[in-house]
Amino acid sequence: MNELPTAPAVAGALSLWPTPLGVHRWSRADEVNPLLARVLGSLRAMAPPQAAGFFASDDDLLERIRLPEWQDFLRFVVDALHATVAKANRDAWPRPTPDLQVHLRGMWFQAANHGASHDVHTHGNCSWSGVYCVQVDDEDRRVADALLGERNGVTRFYGPYFPHLGGAHADLGNAYLQSAHLDVAPRPGQLIVFPSWLAHQAMAYRGERDRIIISFNASVHAAQGGDRLHGHAAA
Repeated sequence: MNELPTAPAVAGALSLWPTPLGVHRWSRADEVNPLLARVLGSLRAMAPPQAAGFFASDDDLLERIRLPEWQDFLRFVVDALHATVAKANRDAWPRPTPDLQVHLRGMWFQAANHGASHDVHTHGNCSWSGVYCVQVDDEDRRVADALLGERNGVTRFYGPYFPHLGGAHADLGNAYLQSAHLDVAPRPGQLIVFPSWLAHQAMAYRGERDRIIISFNASVHAAQGGDRLHGHAAA
């Protein structure tokens, strides 16, 4: 017989399958973000034009940018990934904690304006993803948009319960299901690290400055030995 998994508990209930989300701030953002915006703007200018108000690069920024500041940014990303992944897995990993290898599997940037958005999606072939804000309008100006308001340019994450809410009954007993999404406001220098299976979208953005973000996918491996902790029983 399988034992109940270890999980945070209150009397009479287990809190299972949490959704970890890491929020980090780069200490050099105010200094380096303007440089990143110029570099990314140059890459955009050399690429074929895309739909009005929106641009998405190829996922090859790791190979294309060669700057000391860029290397410092990548170190920040890897450190933030390591911290978030370690915290999310603290009750799942064996003791002592294994040494880790963090692999960035692809990195790209997007620029949006004039009401452009990016529809709901997930990321495949990786375990973690992230979005870093390089540039966006100041908070007061961003939320002052008469049509979009506070949702202007936010990243919206949809919790794992969301697919079950279509036409669902609602009462106080399932109130925990009824806040099915989280809006994270874009702030320059802020990095959000999230599980790659978590559905999300970039809401419509309109502003004086383009909303520029850097996104990436990553996988995390044991430095020695295999990654699988749980075997599969034979039928």
